[in-house]
Amino acid sequence: MTGDHQTLALLLFSAFVAVTLGITTWVSRDRQGSAEEFYVGGRLFSPMENGFAIAGDYMSAASFLGISGLIALFGYDGMLYSVGFLVAWLVVLLLVAELVRNCGRFTLADVVAARMRERPVRIAAGTSSVTVSVLYLVAQMVGAGSLVALLLGGTSEAARSWTVIGVGALMVIYVSLGGMRATTWIQIVKAVLLMGGTIALTVLVLARFHGDFDQLLRTAAARSGHGEAFLAPGLRYGGDWTARFDFISLGLALVLGTAGLPHILSRFYTVPTARAARRSVVWAIGLIGGFYLMTIVLGFGAAAIVGPDAVHASNAAGNTAVPLLALDLGGGAGSTGGTVLFAIVAAIAFATILAVVAGITLASSASVAHDLYASLRRHRSVPRSEVAVARTAAVGIGVVAIALGLLARDLNVAFLVGLAFAVAASANLPVLLYSLFWRGFTTRGAVWSVYGGLIPAVVLVALSPVVSGSPESLFPGVDFQYFPLQNPGLVSIPLGFLAGWLGTVTSPETPDPAKHAETQVRALTGAGAA
Repeated sequence: MTGDHQTLALLLFSAFVAVTLGITTWVSRDRQGSAEEFYVGGRLFSPMENGFAIAGDYMSAASFLGISGLIALFGYDGMLYSVGFLVAWLVVLLLVAELVRNCGRFTLADVVAARMRERPVRIAAGTSSVTVSVLYLVAQMVGAGSLVALLLGGTSEAARSWTVIGVGALMVIYVSLGGMRATTWIQIVKAVLLMGGTIALTVLVLARFHGDFDQLLRTAAARSGHGEAFLAPGLRYGGDWTARFDFISLGLALVLGTAGLPHILSRFYTVPTARAARRSVVWAIGLIGGFYLMTIVLGFGAAAIVGPDAVHASNAAGNTAVPLLALDLGGGAGSTGGTVLFAIVAAIAFATILAVVAGITLASSASVAHDLYASLRRHRSVPRSEVAVARTAAVGIGVVAIALGLLARDLNVAFLVGLAFAVAASANLPVLLYSLFWRGFTTRGAVWSVYGGLIPAVVLVALSPVVSGSPESLFPGVDFQYFPLQNPGLVSIPLGFLAGWLGTVTSPETPDPAKHAETQVRALTGAGAA
């Protein structure tokens, strides 16, 4: 990229950082000592504000950079991510949003611990939440590195690494100083910027083909080198039975994983009532639905205008398809329009990454402080002490995410998020649904459900082609690949449900019908909700 691209993009990005740091500073002057203020912003957000914030939390670097890149490289099969991410919200709306808001206070563990022995349940749920959050954070860090590599012409690995470190440092500042209130406003600003940028690019792509979407698809297929196969299932997931099972596994993980993501669940506590939580999801579905429809246009637009070969040459995983598309739509390399549009898209992508990592870091630090730390102490910590631990935990989680982000920098960000969704669907969703709907569920069932999904999911990822055994792996020089699928969801999700059932039926504990009745009434009516 030229010096103009770099300068303008960095100026726009610096402006966003300055604005968000200003928001964080302004909010941090407010009352942030109480746990309720730090974790959920005092529950003062309106459904529309929270809906925009949820959309900002959900529309991550994986969505903006990764999905469009996968569509540009693999056509129809890349669209699975768009469809899966969107359909997942029906599960959230119908089964989770209102009930979670009524039953919990700050974290997933609050919902489960309402009718179980608190200590083992909180430790299990807290461990799972931190694991999912770190996996999700890694994807955002990889997106940041890919973007800077493109911005600097791919010549400076040192700059790429320092960018990942810088993003990690900023997310720690946002969370430590501003808590949920600052994080929410950052996400709202980012959601508006991202939707505006995506709409502009979509209009420009469709205008290039005079509004003829059929012509766009045909051109993309012609440039792909695969012909009509580019527009049909099977290019990525249809080669053999292993690829087909991977397709099913990924679909399950995407559709079921959203309802188990800690940073999404925590957003339902930032509104005053369950009705507001439900309306927040309706707002979010509208924004997210429009966005994912537009990523399909951008993905095929990148294939048709930039070409899969150019996308692959820039970044093997396809993470730079949208910035390259913006450059071409603006007039190409060296043109003023191309420079401006590229810089705007790069700045929006940076803003996307920063906002999402702030939300995830806040959710995971809340799990460390509210669930793990408070459970491991003999006496429950006072709220101010808990908030101090959460701020410290944000630093530790940031360091871990930076290290893993540097290690996984050549993997597709949408693919990495698929792994996080698989772990969330395997460990968090079973225990959440059992707690809400199964009268006979016990403490042993809850603990077994979490670990019975979490451990297989993590172990299967470690033994999969993602980590070793192929040139695209994290460690291409070694081979301890024993599990053929890239996504473990097909195996680990049923294991999570099975472990919860097995733990319950073998438990000597007698379920308390009064506690279940209290939880059910609270979940359905909101009586006694925080």
